[in-house]
Amino acid sequence: MNNVTVPTYDQVSPANQAIFDSMKKKFGFVPNLFATFAHSETALATYLALNNSRSSLSPKAREVIYLVVSQVNNCAYCLAAHTAVGGMLGYTPDQILEIRGGGVSFDPRLDALARLVRNIALGRGHADPALVQAFFAVGWTEGNLVDAIVAVGDKMISNFLHSTTLIPVDFPAAPPLNR
Repeated sequence: MNNVTVPTYDQVSPANQAIFDSMKKKFGFVPNLFATFAHSETALATYLALNNSRSSLSPKAREVIYLVVSQVNNCAYCLAAHTAVGGMLGYTPDQILEIRGGGVSFDPRLDALARLVRNIALGRGHADPALVQAFFAVGWTEGNLVDAIVAVGDKMISNFLHSTTLIPVDFPAAPPLNR
């Protein structure tokens, strides 16, 4: 375990306290990972602006990206959080496990997205041109591609923060992925 703590309400700036208040109203609590961003005067607001930004991708498509990237990065925190969110968005537990594995047999468009995103994350941004073409072949656009890459970056940030800090996971643990 690293020596990074989760800051309390009284330990963060007034601007971050206001964000904590908003999160408590929305979620009922401040997730530890978001609180950890508040060690910085600006990182929490900056990250939330990125995370909540408009996108050409649906929430369900973005969730596919978050699950795939979190699995590639083996981020226990984000896998737990996005397993919960994926369920709230209507994915079944079996579908969530399949998505985490990088494929989506129940939806060809989401399958092309998952396969491409997994390849991008594993290749550190160097995508297989055949997967890019397969992505376009099922109806995704160039704008969708850019938004998918932004979502990959969003998730990489939170994955890296947890992997570096190892702050406690405050969501039910994601089940293991048996490949």
